[in-house]
Amino acid sequence: MEMSVAAAAAVHVLVERRQTLATAESLTGGLVAATVVEIPGVSAVYRGGLVVYATDLKGSLAGVPGQLLEERGPVDRDVAAKLAEGARDRCGADWGLATTGVAGPEPQDGKPVGLVYVAVAGPDGTRVRELALTGNRDAVRTESVTAVLQLLTDVLRATPARV
Repeated sequence: MEMSVAAAAAVHVLVERRQTLATAESLTGGLVAATVVEIPGVSAVYRGGLVVYATDLKGSLAGVPGQLLEERGPVDRDVAAKLAEGARDRCGADWGLATTGVAGPEPQDGKPVGLVYVAVAGPDGTRVRELALTGNRDAVRTESVTAVLQLLTDVLRATPARV
């Protein structure tokens, strides 16, 4: 599935449900937000997002606990979860998405290129998916966007709509 198809699927369900979305991005650097806002009608659901590329901004802007970042670094399952929760909370949205990982070309803090965590935080909790992606920097970033949007769509389809 390509990025725009994944974005359209997620936005469609959110519009139907009248629910909102926010993003916190690291390795994707705003690509999730840019992909989502290409979809017609998205202004009804997309609240905004944070591009928190620097580790300290993951704490100060997205609310990731400093101790977690210190102990595990930015590329971590729990950091991804806290980023998604931070986006949801700080932007006042029903759903928060997050991406963190190593796009390359070099490993980072002992983590291999292609190790990515995507997360979705919603009314019933947070889901994180670990990815082991291959390809160049652009491919890893593009696949990360598709993966986080696909995870959102999967979670939305599995979660009953609240009236």
